[in-house]
Amino acid sequence: MSTNSISAPPRASGRPDGISPRVRAIVAEMTLDEKLAQIVGFWEGEEGDSVAPLQGELASTGKLDDAMMHGLGHLTRVYGTNPVDPDERAAYLWKRQRSLIADTRPGIPALVHEECLTGLAAWKAATFPTPLAWGATFDHELVERMGALIGGSMHALGIHQGLAPVLDVIRDVRWGRVEECIAEDPFLVGTIGTSYVRGLQSEGVDATLKHFVGYSASRAGRNFAPVHAGRRELQDTLLIPFEMAVLDGGVHSIMHSYAEIDGLPVAADPELLTTKLRDEWGFTGVVVADYFGVAFLHLLHGVAADLGDAAAQALAAGVDIELPTGDAYLAPLKAALESGVADIAHVDRAAERALAQKERLGLLDATFDEDPPTGVDLDSPAHRAVAREIAEKSVVLVSNDGTLPLDATDDRQAVGVIGPNADTFAALFGCYSFANHVLSQRPGVELGFEAPSVLEGIREEFAGTVLAARGCGIDDDDRSGFDDAVTVALEADTAIVVVGDEAGLFGRGTVGEGCDRDDLELPGVQRDLVEAILDTGTPVVLVMLTGRPYAVSWAIERCAAVVQAFFPGEEGSGAIARVLSGRVNPSGRLPVTLPRSVGAQPYSYLHPKLGGDGEVTNLSTGPAACFGHGLSYTTFAHEDLETADAPTDGEIIAAVTVTNTGERHGEDVVQLYAHDVVGSITRPVAQLVGYHRVTLAPGESARVEFTVPTTRLAFSDRSFTRVVEPGAVELWTGTSEERFAEATLALVGDTHPVTTASARWTATRIA
Repeated sequence: MSTNSISAPPRASGRPDGISPRVRAIVAEMTLDEKLAQIVGFWEGEEGDSVAPLQGELASTGKLDDAMMHGLGHLTRVYGTNPVDPDERAAYLWKRQRSLIADTRPGIPALVHEECLTGLAAWKAATFPTPLAWGATFDHELVERMGALIGGSMHALGIHQGLAPVLDVIRDVRWGRVEECIAEDPFLVGTIGTSYVRGLQSEGVDATLKHFVGYSASRAGRNFAPVHAGRRELQDTLLIPFEMAVLDGGVHSIMHSYAEIDGLPVAADPELLTTKLRDEWGFTGVVVADYFGVAFLHLLHGVAADLGDAAAQALAAGVDIELPTGDAYLAPLKAALESGVADIAHVDRAAERALAQKERLGLLDATFDEDPPTGVDLDSPAHRAVAREIAEKSVVLVSNDGTLPLDATDDRQAVGVIGPNADTFAALFGCYSFANHVLSQRPGVELGFEAPSVLEGIREEFAGTVLAARGCGIDDDDRSGFDDAVTVALEADTAIVVVGDEAGLFGRGTVGEGCDRDDLELPGVQRDLVEAILDTGTPVVLVMLTGRPYAVSWAIERCAAVVQAFFPGEEGSGAIARVLSGRVNPSGRLPVTLPRSVGAQPYSYLHPKLGGDGEVTNLSTGPAACFGHGLSYTTFAHEDLETADAPTDGEIIAAVTVTNTGERHGEDVVQLYAHDVVGSITRPVAQLVGYHRVTLAPGESARVEFTVPTTRLAFSDRSFTRVVEPGAVELWTGTSEERFAEATLALVGDTHPVTTASARWTATRIA
């Protein structure tokens, strides 16, 4: 196997329900108050915080000492809500844990959870690229290394659970939370996301899959909007990454989504939270509520009469832990139990699962007698090296007329760096980074680590003159800076225009949670700025730092080059500068389609024939750049794709020769696609079934072999049974729209039902 091969990790094993006799005995001896305390969290926020929906209305205003009276399930975001010194906060945490052991009858420490989508979301901690950038790398092993580094930081600080990764499959790029997602393809999401799980959990920190399920398929791309996904879309697209992370990643925690699917909120749906997760997939971990999600059954969905009714429904469905606080699972649930609305058996079940998690993490035997940690390096050279590698591999060269790469050694060259994202570190980070999640509400507090802007990165990389102008803001209509920007462009040999998003929460940004869009033009007057620079005649290299793709076909047509970077993290500016200079040969590939217009949304490359262009409509759905697209400073040829017929219950073996036909060393992302020609249900025109990164010197060739389980071509038939059907299959390497090397095969034999025992991962190697 080569270093970039995709292989299935062993499935987690253990008792059928994951509950030990010790845990059953502890719960049997607990009082009702003690059981309820174990299935809730407590959040010590500050007044004015707004990092979760309806936080001000719902967050507990009580004291932690009171909340700890009978024990406590979770301590919510001890490090991640405010800029606190890690050493001081660790000492505080150890003191609280000792108190829970010494001063409560159960004597059980709390489980500590934090956000960790782009690294541990705490002050001074490394901030990695956003998940869209992970997808753009097509490198699951690199993401696993990142997960292990994040898990190591968390474990060192006494954190037990991380609220990541997000496995929502992108369905509509107007949705603000696209930047938290990995890709629009469920296989890519599944392999990358499962690898993150494996990395994080290798360090003794439980990962939490988000958001189970359907959240990303909201109507009109609005946050918290209803979802009307059919059963087939759920089974064949939206559930696939979660299935992989449970069955192949052994994930220990899952968070329900805020979604209501066809009128039924997920938090109250036992078919998803119990039948699917536990009965079919064998999941034995904990299901935690998305923040305030239990209360929302009453407040937002209107399917519960009060908070006690909401608690009863969520517990019955399978939500074990209420986060971030006990708004519903404490007094309201206790009243519901007394009135007969709720069932004590569901409380016992949830408490057993909560304590089983603590037992596995060692908390039932923990004493916290040791000194709290000090001097933990949360942004070590190892963190930065992986952050740099992900950033470099995720930059996508969308178009290039030969202007790039620029000669960074030419001291006679003048480069203009223009645009609202050119000189701000915030443009490097996503919504769930500590910088944009918390520090944006704490003006004047330092970032706590090095994160140079793109302008600073270019000044360090290029020997010539670097001129600068902001031009405009991110999302306003102020054109007063256009004249300065035009002047800089006229004085420069090349204008690098850096545009894009500002990640934020609930309307405080152009992308992020609660920051949805009703158009896909660059925010504010940024397009006008780019076109003003283009009108000068100076060659324009457009660099987009965004959390979603925008409709930029106009820019691809007019700009000398277009570079897409999805919030590339603390090392992102240097990565971009090195791509512009050619010191790094770009190898990122689009994990999501660049749309031609907002009118094509919702869109996925996984559409059937009727979803594409044709004479049946006057409107084009064709993208500006397709899923899997990305250019290099060298060229690659794919030849001699060979395959053979395969049994429906077996594997497809395919191999292709890849040659670097250019003059530069480079990396190609070899993508293998399939099309099931005739199915009992309409099939996508293209479907990613494998990928492999290969590094080649000029003139060098490699034979890349894929072993594809036929499960990759499974779908829900007319009876909603997931099957692999016999018939012809088209196979090719290239992108979702471009075929570099092609072959055909037949799946032979009977229609094969897919089960949880079926293989799901494609293995690759250099033959």
